[in-house]
Amino acid sequence: MTHVAIVGGGPAGLSAALFTAKNGLDATVFDTDETWMHKAHLFNYPGIGSIGGDAFMQVARQQVDDFGVDRRQGEEVTGVSADGDGFTVSTEDGDHDADYVVLATGADRSLAEDLGCETDDDGVVSVGVEMETSVADAYATGAMVRAEEWQAVIAAGDGAAAALNILTKEKGEHYHDFDVPADATETFGGMVDEV
Repeated sequence: MTHVAIVGGGPAGLSAALFTAKNGLDATVFDTDETWMHKAHLFNYPGIGSIGGDAFMQVARQQVDDFGVDRRQGEEVTGVSADGDGFTVSTEDGDHDADYVVLATGADRSLAEDLGCETDDDGVVSVGVEMETSVADAYATGAMVRAEEWQAVIAAGDGAAAALNILTKEKGEHYHDFDVPADATETFGGMVDEV
C-alpha cells in the first residue's frame, strides 16, 4: 500500500492525513503537538461558528483517527531523506519508509532545507499550487511556503492540495474528493449530522 508520511499535526498535516487515508492510502502523522492552534480561537474558519483551538484539534485528530491514520503523538522527526524509491523519516524510535512526505511543520523549514528543497530569497519553501517542492513527491504546506500569510484555513487547504496531488499521481488521473450525502450515510450510518 502507498504510504504517506506527514510531519506535523496541525491543520495542514491533519488535512493531508484525512484526505489520503479517507481515499485508501496508508498515512502516518508524526506530531509533537507544537501547533499554534493551542493559542487560537476560530470564528473565521468557514463552517465553524466559534471553537477554541484545543477543541478544534481534538475534533480534527478524532477525524483522522476514525479513518485509520497512524497518528504518532509525541514522536519527533529528527530527519527526512530521499532514498531513491521514496523517503526515510527518522525519529528517536527508528526509521520509517514512505512513498511520499508532506512537511507541515509551521514556520520551521529545517527539514525542507535538509531534504534539499528549493527556497526563495526570503527562505520560504518554493512550491506550486499542488504544494509539491523541488524534490519529487515531497510537499510543503502552511507557514513553510508563505512569508507571513499564516492562517489555519489556508494551512488546511494546503494539506488538502498536497493530498489531492498525491492521490492524482497514485490514481493516474485528476482526483477530486467530493462527497454527497449518500457517501456520508455509507461511511457513518446513523451518525450523519443533518443541517
